[in-house]
Amino acid sequence: MSRLFGHGEHLVRVLGLFAAGLLLFLLAKALLVPADFGVYGHYRAGALADNRARSLVHAGRAACAACHAERVAELRKSKHAGVGCESCHGALAAHASEPKAHKALRPEGRALCLTCHRTNVARPVSFPQVDPRDHAPEGACTDCHSAHDPGP
Repeated sequence: MSRLFGHGEHLVRVLGLFAAGLLLFLLAKALLVPADFGVYGHYRAGALADNRARSLVHAGRAACAACHAERVAELRKSKHAGVGCESCHGALAAHASEPKAHKALRPEGRALCLTCHRTNVARPVSFPQVDPRDHAPEGACTDCHSAHDPGP
């Protein structure tokens, strides 16, 4: 039997290291993984309650349309129809609940417009892009274009 397992000590050491690693893994898993993990698939069930406890910060386009119907109508017929109000004006739940107390963000036209419309080879050719040095070296984009209906 000693010839068959002539190097048995090495195998016992490797088996011991493997068992110690497995034990360390199971101990870390028991200490670090929350008890409610896996109840709803690969998620922690308590995350739902955590998210419900947070207050809403976004109001949605319908809340804007309640008071700003003319802007929403202008936006619907423009190339910006798919862009939500809060994409440019920030989170608006506080403004929607108390309009006088919380003003909506009025974005700085040039910086915001260039976020999407600065020349970028990764964008489709059909997407309107400008090089600000050639197109309009100074001033805001809204000096010539309406933000809600920028035109051609």
